[in-house]
Amino acid sequence: MSRAYRSGIGWDIHPLAPGRPLILGGIEIPSELGLVGHSDADVLAHAITDAILGAAALGDIGQHFPDTDPRWAGADSMELLRHARRLAEGRHLRVVHVDATVILEKPKLGPHREAIRARLAAALELGLENVSVKFKTSEKMGPAGEGRAAEALAIVTLETVS
Repeated sequence: MSRAYRSGIGWDIHPLAPGRPLILGGIEIPSELGLVGHSDADVLAHAITDAILGAAALGDIGQHFPDTDPRWAGADSMELLRHARRLAEGRHLRVVHVDATVILEKPKLGPHREAIRARLAAALELGLENVSVKFKTSEKMGPAGEGRAAEALAIVTLETVS
């Protein structure tokens, strides 16, 4: 029996500001600056959510969770991620792998990698070996490099299940 696979790409960016929490992959990171957005502004969860929706041909995160809808004000982005996973499952698609990159000048995120991977793996019902998260700076260029924003990119692989 052959297996059918689909890939999806997601991207997100949110500005940084004082007095906001910095939440990445569902983990709050100690920081003087946090992400600003309609929800909790978790750029990593948003990029992965968008990638799942794209791979399942279900549109994008803005269609499902518009920032004009007060229901999503302050929403936990991990719930958005779980919802996207369930929507894909409704189309007989299962997330089998995630590879994501967060672009942020500071703070250093390496010490939080395993906690972030574990939280994402739990939300996606994946083994830890199927969740990769990388951290980069943008060498002081662009909004993330200038310390004004954080960005995240993600690619997911979905498998057709019967």
